[in-house]
Amino acid sequence: MKLVQFYLPEKGRRVGVVDRDGKIIDVTSDEAPGVLELIQLSYEFRISLGVVIADIQDRLAAVTSPILPGEPSEPEIYYDDLDVPPDSSSPHLLIPITPPEVWGCGVTYKRSADMRDEDSIQDIYNRVYFAERPEIFFKATASRCVGPNDYICIRRDSQLTATEPELAYVLGSDGEIVGYTLCNDVSAWDIERDNPLYLSQSKIFYGCCAIGPMLVTASEITDPYDLDMQCRIIRDEELIYEGEVNTSQLNRNFEELTKYLCRDNPIPIGTVVSTGTGIIVPNDMPLMDRDIVEISVEEIGILSNPVKKLS
Repeated sequence: MKLVQFYLPEKGRRVGVVDRDGKIIDVTSDEAPGVLELIQLSYEFRISLGVVIADIQDRLAAVTSPILPGEPSEPEIYYDDLDVPPDSSSPHLLIPITPPEVWGCGVTYKRSADMRDEDSIQDIYNRVYFAERPEIFFKATASRCVGPNDYICIRRDSQLTATEPELAYVLGSDGEIVGYTLCNDVSAWDIERDNPLYLSQSKIFYGCCAIGPMLVTASEITDPYDLDMQCRIIRDEELIYEGEVNTSQLNRNFEELTKYLCRDNPIPIGTVVSTGTGIIVPNDMPLMDRDIVEISVEEIGILSNPVKKLS
């Protein structure tokens, strides 16, 4: 199942299921005004997301008045129609889940460990790669996150901010993975490299995290460790960078990451965990104002975001 949140003028945020033809089936209800609430209901009543949504659809159909002959019907909405820059006057995609927390993981790909060691902030990245304990850090709250086609940001005090394209998963209860999405873990590399103790300032700021374009339930992903991911950076309508990786290159599995994340650390349902990047953009290609970053996995879609320098 593919879930999205989207905006409709005069109706606000809606919840939708994307069918095979790209049509959006609106399943918004009072008890589940967002995808997070759908997941919470699933665990509250101990039933699958599919059953929760089917029940909501049945109840919505029961209270919907039939359309009389000659009466205009609600226009159909398709995913491609929503995949546009956000504007309050027109329908558009929103972040697919409003996360209570977002956590990030680092040095999880072999290539990432090698590249970091070349940059050398002492030998800490190499040590983490071979250590039993993974690197896990707090990344963002919902107010610092954006959805598809919205602005990711560059800190005003950074000259080397980079995109970090990552597969992310959404947690349910007891470490269960509900579904997968994409994350852009925007990071101020120059601040972190100046001193590792500045990691939180490198990672956490307004517009530091993009999530989307949709949430794909775990049953829809045949093998999360065999997904091809691409990243593209477009500047002045020209492609200036393109990189790719397969998630088979992950050095740590998600169960391991979740085990350490949840150890003595209460994690709310709906938390997003970003699993680290295997695509390392060269140092001489920092993000710049008005760039566009595209992260794509065929099974999940394309997460596209313009870039803005904060001032």
